[in-house]
Amino acid sequence: MNEEVQNSEHCRKSHHPEHVKKDLTNRLNRIEGQIRGIKGMVERDEYCDDIITQLAATQSALNSVAKVLLQGHLKGCVVDRLAEGDEEVLDELLVTIQKLMRK
Repeated sequence: MNEEVQNSEHCRKSHHPEHVKKDLTNRLNRIEGQIRGIKGMVERDEYCDDIITQLAATQSALNSVAKVLLQGHLKGCVVDRLAEGDEEVLDELLVTIQKLMRK
């Protein structure tokens, strides 16, 4: 792979509308609070099942963030790159979906 292609891959950025960025930031802030809460539960020796329940809720919230990002990626980045004739984006997308399904 030549240097120009490598540099362009590392410089790619998403361009989310402001309302999507705000939504994602709010979701991530809530998740951050959930994680702090779980840490506190562990420190207070709370019941394992209660901690696991909170972990499951946090994982669900993370999955929701991933879904929003994946939807934006498909409708924006992937469509744009395909329109430019860049079919390599499909291989990249498959790897991304495999990462999400490893759970």
